Amino acid sequence: MAEYELLEHTADTGFRVRAASLGQLFARAAEALVSIAVDAARARAAEKRLIRCTGSTVEDRFVNWLNEVLWLLDGERFLPARFEDPVLDGDSVTAAAWGEARDDARHPPRIVIKAATFHQLAIREQNGVWEAEVFLDI
Repeated sequence: MAEYELLEHTADTGFRVRAASLGQLFARAAEALVSIAVDAARARAAEKRLIRCTGSTVEDRFVNWLNEVLWLLDGERFLPARFEDPVLDGDSVTAAAWGEARDDARHPPRIVIKAATFHQLAIREQNGVWEAEVFLDI
């Protein structure tokens, strides 16, 4: 799973991720989101699911992407073990998530995440390293 830093906030929780490309940044953020929500250490990459979303800005696509991952995790009860680096093409994002059915006995919940938010969202590239800071509504 991705390395990430938790960010302090009075009412929500946030994280920071870094990557060598924008696509990889989306994948690392998805891994962080999953790791914050559940203990995914025992998740297996047994089944493939496609994730697609759109947005007019990179920030829109990033938040929509994370909320699609959250829907997969909670709405479809599918636990991604790994993500392929998303393909960002125009206003769309497409990637495969590999995982298995979510089982709370094997993948204990940590916190309930309602949504990724635009609150204090930051996505930037500096010296070839992409970084994102995002807060989650819990």
